[in-house]
Amino acid sequence: MSDPNIGSARDTPPTSLNTLWLTLAPVALIAGVYVGIFLILRKSHRRYYAPRTYLGSLRTSERSPPLPNGLFNWIGPFWRMSDTHPLQHQSLDAYLFLRFLRVLVTICFVGCCITWPVLFPVNATGHGGAEQVDILSYSNINKDTESSRYYAHVFVAWVFYGFVMYTILRESIYYVNLRQAFMLSPFYANRISSRTVLFVAVPDKYLDEARMRKVFGDSVKHVWIAGDTDKLDDLVEERDKVAMKLEKAEVKLLKLANTQRIKSMKKGVSHERAEAPVDSESGSLAARWVPNKKRPTHRLGLLGLVGKKVDTISWCRTELERIIPAVEAAQTAYRTGNYKKVPSVFIEFYHQADAESAYQVLAHHQALRMTPKYIGITPGEVVWGALKISWWQRVVRRFAVLGFISALIIFWAVPVAVVGAISNITYLANSVFFLKWLLSIPTLILGLISGLLPSVALSILMSLVPVIMRLCAKLSGEPSLSRVELFTQNAYFAFQLIQVFLITTVASSASAVGAQIASNPGSVTNLLSENLPKSSNFYISYFIVQGLGTASSVISQVVGFAIFTIMYKFLSGTPRALYKKWANLSAISWGSVLPVYTNIAVISITYAGIAPLMLGFATIGLSLFYLAWRYNVFFVTDTNIDTRGLIYPRALKQLFAGIYIAELCMIGLFATSVAIGPLILMVAFLIFTVLFHLTINSAIDPLLYNLPRSLAAETESKSMDVEHSVIRNGHQDGALKPEKVSTDETAVAEKKSGKKPGFLSKFLKPWEYCDYESMRELVPHERIDTNNLYTDEVERNAYFPPSVTSGTPLLWIPEDAMGISKQEVRDTGKVIPITDEGCTLSDKNKLEWDTEAVRPPVWEEKVYY
Repeated sequence: MSDPNIGSARDTPPTSLNTLWLTLAPVALIAGVYVGIFLILRKSHRRYYAPRTYLGSLRTSERSPPLPNGLFNWIGPFWRMSDTHPLQHQSLDAYLFLRFLRVLVTICFVGCCITWPVLFPVNATGHGGAEQVDILSYSNINKDTESSRYYAHVFVAWVFYGFVMYTILRESIYYVNLRQAFMLSPFYANRISSRTVLFVAVPDKYLDEARMRKVFGDSVKHVWIAGDTDKLDDLVEERDKVAMKLEKAEVKLLKLANTQRIKSMKKGVSHERAEAPVDSESGSLAARWVPNKKRPTHRLGLLGLVGKKVDTISWCRTELERIIPAVEAAQTAYRTGNYKKVPSVFIEFYHQADAESAYQVLAHHQALRMTPKYIGITPGEVVWGALKISWWQRVVRRFAVLGFISALIIFWAVPVAVVGAISNITYLANSVFFLKWLLSIPTLILGLISGLLPSVALSILMSLVPVIMRLCAKLSGEPSLSRVELFTQNAYFAFQLIQVFLITTVASSASAVGAQIASNPGSVTNLLSENLPKSSNFYISYFIVQGLGTASSVISQVVGFAIFTIMYKFLSGTPRALYKKWANLSAISWGSVLPVYTNIAVISITYAGIAPLMLGFATIGLSLFYLAWRYNVFFVTDTNIDTRGLIYPRALKQLFAGIYIAELCMIGLFATSVAIGPLILMVAFLIFTVLFHLTINSAIDPLLYNLPRSLAAETESKSMDVEHSVIRNGHQDGALKPEKVSTDETAVAEKKSGKKPGFLSKFLKPWEYCDYESMRELVPHERIDTNNLYTDEVERNAYFPPSVTSGTPLLWIPEDAMGISKQEVRDTGKVIPITDEGCTLSDKNKLEWDTEAVRPPVWEEKVYY
């Protein structure tokens, strides 16, 4: 996704139609191959290209309807599926991700409609001497004789940027209403995470359940005071490691025995299934086929390469006899309160409204104590290490991490330049005396080093950026994976904006830019304004590559398919590994995916008034991305980390970066052209943009993170009315009849107003057609007993650290035709739970299990916290 040609944009020559064709043709060819592969593979590989239609690890309500299995007959049904499908069957994040892509397509398309009819003729007849496609850009206007034409750019910019700002406002209102309807719907309002508040930096005095109950009153249901579990974590990790080692050894033993059986069968020797007597010696059946010296063994030294050699199965059983009781004792000690407390507390309330009140109130009288607070964090996404951080460490870490990320973004060009130098390895070898030995390398290998290696290294380097930023987020003290993704979204967008766009536009490295700005701080506007028109052609090619090449690879997932097939068929050696690979869906990493598309939109917005042709390529590219991700979200991916939609307003606000950069650059262009009138008008619009931005931030921000008391009271009243109605009708099981859910936003608006609203009415009046009551029709209403979502044990253990609630794993081995697995289950079962149900060893010595009809022994029902 990131551009490898950082620094080359400003040197791009004028683009001709022939040049565009030469860029488009090979990319279109590659895209066609990708799409062809997708069309062929989706017919026969349902697990990879349509797992959401049938996979047993998903609830029925989470599945998508299957599409026809032909080459092209699936396109119509897919197109007719409502965009609200992910909202009702997956998550708020998935729905809003697709909506964001659709909003970007709309912005770029409307931008074409606004700018092209006016700016194309104005620029084309500007007598600036530009050639080829450049005659359609700002650079073709002669500033000496045609300066009055700049007014056209000003007023078109006013209209387009005004439209973008209104779109941001409209979508923010839409999001607020949708989030409120979503979070207050019964299925989500009654979840533990919706009723639980995490307090960090809690003073020692308040690390007491009785005191916390006194502070927050009778509305408190459960209190979990976080504790240090380092020793218990190590014990549980060791237990699980030994257990999995034992499972692999058992499977290996069965495969060795089965191999010998298959060989004997080929020789015409038949064997009946044997059953070991109750008092038989451990491993006696396996010994008939596998001699002791060929049983699974390992060494106890470093990396299993040195030290005493032991029988793996016997050693693991002995170790587990020691470790399992130790783990259970440590877990019991923690549950009874015998542990070192850390300054973080989870408090569950009886009702969501009580939790919201606790979340919004000032909890402590001292600064930076019991703050920040978090609501909606599920147990599975807690970053337990971050809960140990004190208030002053949190402050120091935050500044240190922000400083590190700033330096990383600014000087990332250095490692990129080093990798780029490898592509000129022959020149370097001739120029640097101690590298001359490289010339003795065979030409073929040298070609691979200078050609393939830089591309691979640069891809790895760029993929490390979001990984580093997620690590920084955890080090800074972010307490949950959803907060880590939101942190990464901001940081990675800053990287994309500065490195992939601004530095690529104005210079070959950040250090060069820094030196130029340091010597003349006022030159930053001139730098951008001089280089932006020159680099517009580079980004046209960039959008062609991104839109056709990358979008087609997103939907075809050729590399992912190859890796999945290899991992599943050849590298999954146990039933558990097979099941995990089969049942676990790939997930979208919001923090690293969204900033890429936000940056494309920012580039498009920036160039709208300078080189409006780019909006057309952006529209096509983003449309292809939207269709590719729409298919993946509907049928392929799952949501592992749920931010409850908070990715959306962040992405919307980041679009302001494009508006500000565009306005500053146009101010710089008008200044260098000495166009005083357009300059004054653009400065006035910049001031308006700042005021508009500040206003919507102050008005919308409180509604993004808090639920209003008025709606909470209204929803609670409606819920009580429904319950009373149910009781009067004689149904007291708590399972309420679900409301009818609409799958179409227009239908919701029509139902509300009594007539079908026009497109403009819906767009211009979100407070009327997209209000809270309208959004309630779109959110999921499952037929489920919302008052009994959890067992007492699940609720009691919800916010204990994972090592405290981690049970002894159930080992899963395949059943064999010789009866060995039964004996191993009997002998190993004395130490640790084990089963051979649900999987068999075939006559080809392959593991076979039912991927659709039967739930495997290691299946666990997903708890929706």
